[in-house]
Amino acid sequence: MQTRKLGRQGLEVSALGLGCMGMSDFYGSRDEAEAVATINRALDLGVTFLDTADMYGVGANEELVGRVVRDRRDWVIVATKFGNVRGEDGSFKGVNGRPEYVRAACDASLKRTGLDFIDLYYQHRVDPDVAIEETVGAMAELVAAGKVKYLGLSEAAPATIRRAHAVHSITALQTEYSLWSRDVEAEILPTCRELGIGFVPYSPLGRGFLTGQFKTPDDLDEGDSRRNHPRFQGDAFQKNLDLVAAIGAMAADKGCTPAQLALAWVLAQGEDIVPIPGTKRRTYLEDNLKALDVVLSEADFARIDAVLPPGAAQGARYPQASMVSIDR
Repeated sequence: MQTRKLGRQGLEVSALGLGCMGMSDFYGSRDEAEAVATINRALDLGVTFLDTADMYGVGANEELVGRVVRDRRDWVIVATKFGNVRGEDGSFKGVNGRPEYVRAACDASLKRTGLDFIDLYYQHRVDPDVAIEETVGAMAELVAAGKVKYLGLSEAAPATIRRAHAVHSITALQTEYSLWSRDVEAEILPTCRELGIGFVPYSPLGRGFLTGQFKTPDDLDEGDSRRNHPRFQGDAFQKNLDLVAAIGAMAADKGCTPAQLALAWVLAQGEDIVPIPGTKRRTYLEDNLKALDVVLSEADFARIDAVLPPGAAQGARYPQASMVSIDR
């Protein structure tokens, strides 16, 4: 397995991580036995970087990840997040970055995972009512206490990243980045690189859309949260499907799958980038990992940019109610 370094504080992980969210929440049906088998298969194949959050399955995903990795704790890197608050019934109750909440959330995550420390602890969304210096200050206390090794942010704006990094070194920023979500290229990626912060793209396969597996919105299970995303709805769905068809044609020419092409493109954007494609099935996991063997030429990049330049995808990344917490 290829490895990459995140940040300048010594964190080294597999070049591809595994996003575990869909195993417990949001993306339709769940099969815990297959989820456990998928995580174990990832670890067997050399993946060392697992991503979860306290909001995924209202804690259930952290419990799942923790249960699987405990006997391999010495080399598995577990990243989790706090800040998006949910009730026991799954309802969303806003964002909380208050210092006392940071401490309580960390203790709760440690209890659920059964781990002695969290490798990489992200603020999932920035709380607009709490100064980032206060939140990161509380996160820094967790590092000093040995409860957390490295700190991260998610979906933060460049100015916020700078202010946070001035309080304590930020090791990684996790933000959506893929062939159809290239907003970060303008300011966020350059800011991270200037400060020596690693970049962790989530949804590098466009929530599965870039794999070519969806032909109509009805291909999504009832209850799948993607049904509410603008890019999966109405005219936007068909226009985005046309983009994916073009990606599929390029992938065929390269002798790889559309998913492998999309991941290879993200991986090629820099050695400081570690994508975390999410999946809950071993077959997709194994397909994704083969992206590490796909080499793109300058002609390939030009062809891809001609079809999917920044802003090509139709529709916002999230429903409007969720977009308000992005890029704060």
